[in-house]
Amino acid sequence: MPASSGNGAVTRSTLRQQIADALRDEVLAGRLQPGQEFTVKEIAEQYGVSATPVREALVDLSAQGLLEADHHRGFRVHEYSLADFRGMIEARGLVTDGMFHGLAKGLAAGPAGGGTGRGAGGRMGGFASDSPGPRGFFVRVGDPRAAAALAGVRRRGEEARRAATAGELNILIGYDLRFWRELGALFGNQYLTDFLHRLRVQSWVCAVQHLRRIADLRGHLWSDHTEVVDALTRRDLAEAHRIVDAYDAHSLALIEGLANGPAGPAGHSDLAPDGGEDKEKKQNENDNEKDDGVTAAAGDGGNGGTAG
Repeated sequence: MPASSGNGAVTRSTLRQQIADALRDEVLAGRLQPGQEFTVKEIAEQYGVSATPVREALVDLSAQGLLEADHHRGFRVHEYSLADFRGMIEARGLVTDGMFHGLAKGLAAGPAGGGTGRGAGGRMGGFASDSPGPRGFFVRVGDPRAAAALAGVRRRGEEARRAATAGELNILIGYDLRFWRELGALFGNQYLTDFLHRLRVQSWVCAVQHLRRIADLRGHLWSDHTEVVDALTRRDLAEAHRIVDAYDAHSLALIEGLANGPAGPAGHSDLAPDGGEDKEKKQNENDNEKDDGVTAAAGDGGNGGTAG
């Protein structure tokens, strides 16, 4: 049974969603460990609610891949493997590439009547200017609503940067999920947005069990969110790709190193600064002393990269 976070009983207006969100946060915070089991009754008693909304919330989390249902023993937190994490990184990279590719097509395409400006029917880039469309947000060049929405996403990135710099993993995860969800929503495809959000939640769930082994995360967490927004604002798709690709490559190297490498009692890993691991050298060093932490660059500016 998960330990209570001290928030008290949830209100009854949106019980199903509140319980699902609370339990998801417990998993992301590492308070619910992979493989940990609990029952509907235990959760209902913890939050002081009936079994029905709890059962619905647990079924929702199971559908999202965070829990596993056992009809005889209740539910358990899903245990992700390194192979799962590799698949998540590849999948979210493909989704992001598709978003950026759609942006490129939207900017390059002209209205049905030819040219690059607005055509008959108030269309730009082949889509109605007042309709989101598959790539609608960025197609609506010059729309003040577009600029305001993009500025909002950038503010999420700024908050994520502050959390990363301070090493506040829980806060970073919250802002990171909001950042990518809102950025994905700008492309006007709810299915894509929901899929990317689910991938990012799962990748964070997989990563936190390893990141918690690092005693001090300051300087190790990825904080280039605003750089992604700035590149997209400039329509510099190559730079946006480079930033995200470097982030994904480092995420994979970091988690593989933490999962496969030894960790000392203080939670430090023997992962080399470039994200790889010089096993022979580290073995010799470990005979005499502990390594002092994990550092890795993820793009320009020396920002560390987190795996979420």
